[in-house]
Amino acid sequence: QVQLVESGGGLVQAGGSLRLSCAASARTFSSYAMGWFRRPPGKEREFVTAINWSGGSTYYADFVKGRFTISRDTAKNTVYLQINSLKPEDTAVYYCAASFGRLPSSAYEYDSWGQGTQVTVSS
Repeated sequence: QVQLVESGGGLVQAGGSLRLSCAASARTFSSYAMGWFRRPPGKEREFVTAINWSGGSTYYADFVKGRFTISRDTAKNTVYLQINSLKPEDTAVYYCAASFGRLPSSAYEYDSWGQGTQVTVSS
């Protein structure tokens, strides 16, 4: 397993932007597909986006609609989630996760999880 630590969350006004980071401990970081999930208050955890081991392929949930961008920096063992045009409904705890799958969108396909970072969007 790999240890993951998210950062970059916070309180932001609607229409603003945030970049979340997820630092991985493993030297085999490049072997993992990485994903972002979120859990809105009072709701189930949901898939947001994933990126494959090389960074050459990505997959997004339908609700993203061009506002979210996932990327990875293998040299820094870090995956990022850029969120633009934030909406109050984006308020959630955001989690990154690591998987040996290709572009998994189901939580059960992920082996390691971070502790989450809170994103709160005010209207």
